[in-house]
Amino acid sequence: MILLETSAATLFGSEFLGTAILLLLGVGVVANNLLPASKGAGTGFLHINWGWGIGVLAGVFVAYKSGAHLNPAVTIGLLVAGKDYATGVAPTFSHTLIYLAGELLGAMFGAFLAWLAYKQHYDADCDPALKLGTFSTGPALRSYGWNLVTEAIATFVLIIWVLLSGYTQSGLGPLGVALIVVGIGASLGGPTGYAINPARDLGPRIIHALVPIKGKGSSDWAYSWVPIVGPLIGAVVAGLVYRIFWA
Repeated sequence: MILLETSAATLFGSEFLGTAILLLLGVGVVANNLLPASKGAGTGFLHINWGWGIGVLAGVFVAYKSGAHLNPAVTIGLLVAGKDYATGVAPTFSHTLIYLAGELLGAMFGAFLAWLAYKQHYDADCDPALKLGTFSTGPALRSYGWNLVTEAIATFVLIIWVLLSGYTQSGLGPLGVALIVVGIGASLGGPTGYAINPARDLGPRIIHALVPIKGKGSSDWAYSWVPIVGPLIGAVVAGLVYRIFWA
């Protein structure tokens, strides 16, 4: 029993810390680009892509003990594909809950830390949409159905790569997934801002709603389901495709 509890704590802590690092650097790079008083203001979308990619790289190394999912879509994709979550960690219901909880709470904590780092900039006079945009994704053209399609396609690319790469945590594995995230952002990120990760969008959106930010405006909950459902659809399809062609 003690061994089981320690294992569960290790899995949760690994996903929590890894996802927190990912979101701290990810929200941070968007804040650096969008908040007008920041020294990195206006450095561009490709800079954001690379910031997220490096955030993934850092998070994967921090969370190596749990297989470094950092993303509920990765967890669900592995579950559907019938692959272990990490060495010796079967895709059971209890393990799935541990991973999902660690990912969401870690995303919230990372976004909270990013808010602390940029607090004075958030409180400065600024378009509320820019402030929200540092925390969560939003569509360039709002069309929920097409936005959903974009998120599903982009996440499919990520998850099928994860499944076929062997999901290694050393050598090319962390760098490879970081580069895939950069590539997805550069190629498919334009329509929706490429959440490709339900925790990445929901966790920071919750923090945006909770923390005191002067003139922050709406958290846009009407759109919030798209970056949750779209990535999950992409993950399920990727897992099924893997089982059909490669399992």
